[in-house]
Amino acid sequence: FGSSFVLPLPHFLATRPRRPCCTMSAEPKNEEVKAEEVTAKEVVKDEVKEEKKEDEEMKEVAEKNEDEDMKEEADGEAQEEVVEEEEEAKPKEPEEPKELELDAAEDTRSKVSAGTVEVSTTDATMNALPTAGNKLLMSLTDGGFQYLLAGIRATAGIKAGRYMVEAKIVEMQKGGDQSGAARDKVPQPRNLFRIGLSTSGSSLILGDAGPDSLCFDSEGAFIHEKIRKKTVAKFGRDSTIAMLVNLDESSPNANTVSLFKDGVRICQPQAIPEKMRGKTLYPTITYRNVTVQVNFGPQPLAPLPFTCRMLGDAAQADVELAAAPQPKDGKYEVLFPVGLPDTGYFDWVDAFVEKNPDYVELSDRKIIDWAVKSGMWKPKAAGHSNDKPDMKFGIPAMDDLSVSRLLKHIAPVTKRNFIVPELKANLSDSERKKALLRFAPPEFKKVACVVMGEPTAEYKARVHDVILSEKKRKAEGEKKKKAAEEERKRLIEAKQKKAEEARKANKRKRDGEAEEETKEEEPEEKPAEETKADEEVVVELTEVEKALKCRKTPMPDITETILAKSYANFSLPTVAEGFDAVTFAWQSEAECATLMKDWIFAKKLTQRVEDLKTGDSFKEAWSTWQKQLAEWRKLASEWKDPNKRKALLAKRAEAKKKVAEEKGDEAPKEEKEVEIDLEELDVFAVEDINDIGNGMPLFADYVFEDWTLLSARYEMHLLLHSFKKDLNDPDRPSFSEKDLAFYYNKYFKKQFGLKTFAVEKLADLADLIKDTFSINEKTTFLEAALTDDTPITNFVKLTEDHRRERQRRL
Repeated sequence: FGSSFVLPLPHFLATRPRRPCCTMSAEPKNEEVKAEEVTAKEVVKDEVKEEKKEDEEMKEVAEKNEDEDMKEEADGEAQEEVVEEEEEAKPKEPEEPKELELDAAEDTRSKVSAGTVEVSTTDATMNALPTAGNKLLMSLTDGGFQYLLAGIRATAGIKAGRYMVEAKIVEMQKGGDQSGAARDKVPQPRNLFRIGLSTSGSSLILGDAGPDSLCFDSEGAFIHEKIRKKTVAKFGRDSTIAMLVNLDESSPNANTVSLFKDGVRICQPQAIPEKMRGKTLYPTITYRNVTVQVNFGPQPLAPLPFTCRMLGDAAQADVELAAAPQPKDGKYEVLFPVGLPDTGYFDWVDAFVEKNPDYVELSDRKIIDWAVKSGMWKPKAAGHSNDKPDMKFGIPAMDDLSVSRLLKHIAPVTKRNFIVPELKANLSDSERKKALLRFAPPEFKKVACVVMGEPTAEYKARVHDVILSEKKRKAEGEKKKKAAEEERKRLIEAKQKKAEEARKANKRKRDGEAEEETKEEEPEEKPAEETKADEEVVVELTEVEKALKCRKTPMPDITETILAKSYANFSLPTVAEGFDAVTFAWQSEAECATLMKDWIFAKKLTQRVEDLKTGDSFKEAWSTWQKQLAEWRKLASEWKDPNKRKALLAKRAEAKKKVAEEKGDEAPKEEKEVEIDLEELDVFAVEDINDIGNGMPLFADYVFEDWTLLSARYEMHLLLHSFKKDLNDPDRPSFSEKDLAFYYNKYFKKQFGLKTFAVEKLADLADLIKDTFSINEKTTFLEAALTDDTPITNFVKLTEDHRRERQRRL
C-alpha cells in the first residue's frame, strides 16, 4: 500500500489478539510471518470491497428513495392536473333560469264581483263536499268511497291574461290497512292531490288520460293524456301550492302553467298542449282522502316573487263565469229513460249526457268508470250485461256495493239534474214506483222518457259514426300488429343471416383459407318502412252497416237469465205511477204501446220461464203414473215366469168365482185356456190391459225399448199439458224445442237426452211417437196430440200397437 494512503484496520482485526513479539530470526518463522501478512492483506482487500459494495447499495437505496419521492410528487402534480382538467372538462350545472315573469301591470278594466269565483257545488263529483263557504274541500270516505277520487271545478274559466289560484292540504286521512290479495288492488297512493286545468264539460277526474285536461299531482308529476312527466318534488300537508296560468300572449311564458310552493317556484313553465289552447280553461282540483283549502283571492296566502293577480281579482274580459244550471220551472229534473233491450238504449243515454252535461248519471256502469279512473283495475268477467255489469274489484269495500247504496241516499239531497238509466228496473212498474219514492221531495220533477221505435236521423248518424270509428280503430290496431310482426320476422332473418356468415367465416379460418383483403360492400338492409304519421287507415261502412238503426255491443243489455224472468212484466210508464210527465222520444205513445206488445209476444215464443212452478195437478198425475208403471212392469215380469203365471191364472179363477158368489150365480166351472189370435187382436178394443181375455196382459211382450217409449209418450203428454196449465198464458200455450230440456228437468227432475231413443233430432223422436206430440213448423212450438183427459191405459195401447207395427215391418 502506498505511504500516502492510510487504510483503517477492520474492526475484527483491531480487536484480534496480537501475537507475542518474537526476535528470533530463524528462517521458518520468517516464512510464517510473511504468510500471515499476505493473508491479512487479502482480508483487508475483501473488507474494502464489501464496504464499497455497501456504500454503493446505500447510495442506490438513497437514489431510489429520492426517485420515488420525486415520482410521488410528480404523480401528485399529474393527478392534480388531471383533476383540474376533469373539472374543466366537466359541464357546469346550468344556472338557475332567470325569472321571466314580471310584476303584473295595473289593470283598470272591470273586475269580477267579489265571491263569484269559487268552487262549483254542481260541477263536481258526487263525493266532493265543499264546506266553510266553499273554502274547504272534503270528501266521502265510507266504504268504497275511500278509494274513489273526488273532483271539482271552479266557477270561472280563464280565457286570457295571467292569474293564479292557491290550494293547501290541511288534513290527510288514514284508513284501515288492507290485507291479503286486496292490498295489491287498492289504488295508490292513498292520499292524493291534483291541481290543474280542464275544459267545460270534460271529466272532473284529472289525469284520466283525457285530451281536455292537464294537472300537477302531489307525487311530483305533470300529467296530460297518457304522458306522465316528473317535474317537481313530492309535496304534502301544510304547503301552499300556487298554480300560475299564463295566457298572456305578450309574455315570454305565454300559454304555460307553473307551480309554486310557499311562494317559491318549484317548476319551470310547462307548455299548455295545442289541443287546449284557445279554449276556456277552468281550474280543477282532484283529491282523495285529504282535506284541501282553496283560495281564489283576491289576496294570496303565499305571495310570489313578483306581483300577480289572483283569479278572484280577474278582469271580467279575461274570464268566463259558469253559472250553476237553473232548474226548469224551479225544479230539478230526474229523467227515467225507458227502452227495450238491445235497441240502442245506452247509446241514446250517452248522446243525451253529451248534450246535457249538467245531468248526472246514476248507474252501475258509471260507478265502474269512476273506479277505473280512480286507479282501480277491474278484471273482465263473462255473464254480465250493460245494465248490470260486474261490480267485483277484489276489494271488499267496493264489492259490497256500498258506493251504489250511498249514492241512492246522497242524490235526493243534492240539487242537481239526474238521469237514471236502469234498463230492467225502468221497464217494471213496481221498480219504477220504488225509484220515484227516493225522489219524493217537491224540488224534483220526475219525467219518464220512452225511447222505442224508429230512431231519429240524428241518432242513426251518431250510431254510424261510432261504428265507423270502431272499425277504424280496429283496422289501425291490425295494421300496427302486422307491421310489428313483419319487423320481428325481418330481425330474425337478419340475425340468422349474420350467424350463418359468422359460421362460414369460422369454417374458412379453420380450413386455413386466406381472408380476402377487399370485400364487396353488401347492401345495407333497409328496415321495414314505418307507417307515416300522416297516413290514415281508410275504412268505410258496408251497406249492411249503413242500414243499421242501432249497433251491437260486446255485452247484451240484459242477460238472458234476467230477461227470461222479467220480460213478461214489462210495461210502459204512466202518470198514474207518480211521474210528473211521460214523454216519447222517437215514436208516439200508441206506436210504442203496439211495439211493446209485439215485442213481449215475440219473446214469449223464444224465452223460457225461469221461475215457472209446477202445479198440484202435475204432481198428482206424475205420482199416479209412477205407481201404475211399476205395477205393470211387475205384472209383465211375473207373466213371463211359468210358475208365477200359474199362480196368476189361479188367482184370476178365484177372483171370478168370488164375483159369481157375490151375484148369487153358480160358480163357473174350470174353463179351458182361451186361445186368442194375437195377430188379429185389436189392441184399442181391449177393455182391461191387464187381461186381454186369457189372463195375459197386453204388455206381456214388452222389452226395454217398449217400456222406454211408453214412458216417453206419457211424459211428453203430461209435460205439454202441465206447462200450459201452470203458466196459464194464452199467448204462450207451449214452448219451443230449445227449451225442452230445461222444462223436462224442471218437471221430472232428470235430464232429457235424444241418445236414449237412438235419434239425433227431436223431429226424429216426434216422428217415432207422432201419436203423442208434434212440432209446429210455423211457431216451432211442441204440440200435444191427445187431450188432457186421455186415460193412461191408452198410452199402453199406443205403445203395443207401435210394437206390433215394428214387428210386422221386420
